[in-house]
Amino acid sequence: MTMPTINNSQLAEQIRSWGRELGFQQVGIASVGLAEDKARLDRWLDSGFHGEMDYMYKHGSKRSHPEQLVPGTVRIISARMDYLPDETRGAAELLEQPECAYVSRYALGRDYHKVIRNRLQKLADRIEAAAGPFGYRAFVDSAPVLEKPLARNAGLGWMGKHTNLINKDAGSWFFLGELLTDLPLPVDSPVDEHCGTCTACIEVCPTGAIISPFELDARRCISYLTIELKGSIPEELREHIGNRIYGCDDCQLFCPWNKFAEPTAEGDFAPRHGLADAQLVDLFAWTENEWLERTEGSAIRRIGFERWLRNIAVALGNAPTTLQVTDALRSRANDPSELVQEHVARALGRHSKA
Repeated sequence: MTMPTINNSQLAEQIRSWGRELGFQQVGIASVGLAEDKARLDRWLDSGFHGEMDYMYKHGSKRSHPEQLVPGTVRIISARMDYLPDETRGAAELLEQPECAYVSRYALGRDYHKVIRNRLQKLADRIEAAAGPFGYRAFVDSAPVLEKPLARNAGLGWMGKHTNLINKDAGSWFFLGELLTDLPLPVDSPVDEHCGTCTACIEVCPTGAIISPFELDARRCISYLTIELKGSIPEELREHIGNRIYGCDDCQLFCPWNKFAEPTAEGDFAPRHGLADAQLVDLFAWTENEWLERTEGSAIRRIGFERWLRNIAVALGNAPTTLQVTDALRSRANDPSELVQEHVARALGRHSKA
């Protein structure tokens, strides 16, 4: 079969158009060069800011050299997909309801890895149908890829002072995915940084994890503490976690650029099982089987049931002292997990002093 003749500039425009048809809000193209970002990553790792995330060290230089990760790579097709749910109760308001559980907005619906990987594969299929067989691999936060710097280089946004990517027309409530490819497509231009003198994200961070503009100490970040950290949450940080049981969105919630964010139309990202504003005591009462059933297909699955209970115990310790709260904590005082027991005991200790 003879493939139609198509030049790379035309193909790049078609890729952007196909991406939008497949549900991405924006698609851009970047080269493999990441020298400055590699140096920044090395400094961050040397400072120990990665905590227990040892995987950040693995794979040697492949993280900053896409052409080593996937030999033959010369371009990265970067795509973003909005995920902000259209909720009945605002996320910022929920933080003021200490009896309710706050789950990071990205984790309320279906696991984004599966959704975006599927769309990237469909995009690759369209490219192949138009241009013939080509080399590629799709990644969605699942391999040593510096996705935010690559997306910045592809023109999708700039790196904010909170280290998340910001788009001037859409804020920062979006996922990223990439196709590493051997197609020599024309590249897009990076976006200039527009944070200016604003320090809202730094000031609002509950644990002071953004230690300076564009520098995050993950060891203090609530997302790290509730998701990545496997053991005991440092006692001095527990009070600051508030009612956040999976991740944290404060640096995005209070970023002025997110006034431009629009709720997603992607049904897969709609909240499920009432997790958008569930009561802490109700979630703490779930059995492991109930938890497995209600987190099926969710990113929350990655932390396991033990850490789920650990996190809720911390939040219950921060909640107002009521009989309902203390009864819920006492119900797991003898939990089979020593980790859960310890966090429950500390939470009950807080209430005994109230």
